[in-house]
Amino acid sequence: MNTQMLKIAILFLIVNIFACNTSQDSGKTSTESLLIEEQGYNAAEQERMDSKEIKDKMSIDDLSGAGDIPNNGNIDETDPDFNTEEYDKITENEFLDAKQNPLSTFSIDVDNASYSNVRRFLMNHQLPDKGAVRIEEMINYFDYDYPEPTGEHPFSFNTEISDCPWNKENKLIHIGLQGKKLNYNDLKPSNLVFLLDVSGSMEDENKLPLLRKSFKLLLDELSQDDKVSIVVYAGAAGIVLPPTSASDKKKIISALDNLQAGGSTAGGEGILLAYKTAKEAFIKDGNNRVILATDGDFNVGTSSTSSLVELIEEKRNDDIYLTILGFGMGNYKDGRMEQISNAGNGNYFYIDNIKEAEKVFVKEMRANLFTIAKDVKIQIEFNPNHVKAYRLIGYENRMLAKEDFDDDKKDAGELGAGHTVTALYEIVPANSNWNVRTADELKYQTTTVTNNAKNSNEIMTIKFRYKPPKSNTSIKIEHPILNTLSKLNETSNNYRFSAAVAGFGMILRDSKFKGSVSFKMITELADHAKGTDENAYRTEFVSLVKTAELLSK
Repeated sequence: MNTQMLKIAILFLIVNIFACNTSQDSGKTSTESLLIEEQGYNAAEQERMDSKEIKDKMSIDDLSGAGDIPNNGNIDETDPDFNTEEYDKITENEFLDAKQNPLSTFSIDVDNASYSNVRRFLMNHQLPDKGAVRIEEMINYFDYDYPEPTGEHPFSFNTEISDCPWNKENKLIHIGLQGKKLNYNDLKPSNLVFLLDVSGSMEDENKLPLLRKSFKLLLDELSQDDKVSIVVYAGAAGIVLPPTSASDKKKIISALDNLQAGGSTAGGEGILLAYKTAKEAFIKDGNNRVILATDGDFNVGTSSTSSLVELIEEKRNDDIYLTILGFGMGNYKDGRMEQISNAGNGNYFYIDNIKEAEKVFVKEMRANLFTIAKDVKIQIEFNPNHVKAYRLIGYENRMLAKEDFDDDKKDAGELGAGHTVTALYEIVPANSNWNVRTADELKYQTTTVTNNAKNSNEIMTIKFRYKPPKSNTSIKIEHPILNTLSKLNETSNNYRFSAAVAGFGMILRDSKFKGSVSFKMITELADHAKGTDENAYRTEFVSLVKTAELLSK
């Protein structure tokens, strides 16, 4: 064979080898493409995911929509590799010396997401994450039968002092606030923008499907003068229902029923569009509100908690309020939801079942949607002649500097129509032998107790500040409280039940301040303080305490 023929033969062999390899690679590529397409991935996602990422994401996608399907052993939501729920760490309030720290200042909190989330844990036979237990939200989940306000201000004040159930040497002070109810025959119209998370993480039965059912309950409570819009977000945000009269239920329900979950979560973009929609449909002197429903798992665009908080803080100046509804489990982002709610003149609820949706949207709809006072702050000045030290139970995320009380630029909590707010202080009496943490004595000044304080029977003075909904100037109220004690068994149902809930929260948090509190003590306190319990919420609480006791053994 001459040289020319040899070259041709080698070239022909190389061409055939290349053709075979190309055919094999082409077949392999086609198979991979079909697999990726079948799992619902687009080309952009394919290019940015390596084979391990694809495998991991497919495994998670295979779990979507599990909902209430019985666990066959393949899914374990308690597995840390599956469960990515996030809760902020709570550093409990300490006892403070009343001479060195006579002022205690905090923002009111009418959120109650923590209680229904704790209930979800217990109903799923798990003790809750300690970060999920915000004691003030558990206490304020329940209604208290405080007297209706009768004066010029839209709320009444109620206090009781008795022995602390878990520490007989100390006292417990109960402070109750009752918001004024609205005239339901003269309600201002509402402009409600539903901002709905329809990302892939919302597929489960206790997320988007429950969300649909929840909002249908709300529709029955609205009037023809109310407007409803729906903004959704997944990989991007869009309007699926422009401002529509609430009387057009068929159109609104159709928009809800057509929602499907899928894609990533561009929460920041959705928030911007929702506020823009609310502003364009703004009702002067009406109730303008964005209602965000999500599991909090934002992962596209503006997604860090601090960035989202800054975004919400910018938007609250438009007199548009915010309600946040949390749904689901497994990847729930509680800390983020609470911080966004606090930043946006809002309230925060966790919807764990349809009964909770009924509570939020039917039984307490007006209280949750209509604000009667904003930036409500409480400042307590303790009389060191009667109080050696004190501790505010809960409200760790609502604490304010003493200077914030008189600063009208400092944001605080909102009070809804008919809402109640309850706070508890554990008090160390002035004659107690308790060793309370103190700082070194000051070099350049001294603290002295006035003769007025020594001669007074006032244990403290409660100071309140609030702004009317359409005002940026606060109104201040002061109420001195006498050191009048009642026996524990002579206190109101409000007092004993709130103490029971606080004790339960301290057990769940394994608080270093829980003293002698026990499940038995909590059950006895709550069981004899249920009152009329029209909706059986207090009865359910007693049942949850018993469940937690069994899970703790």
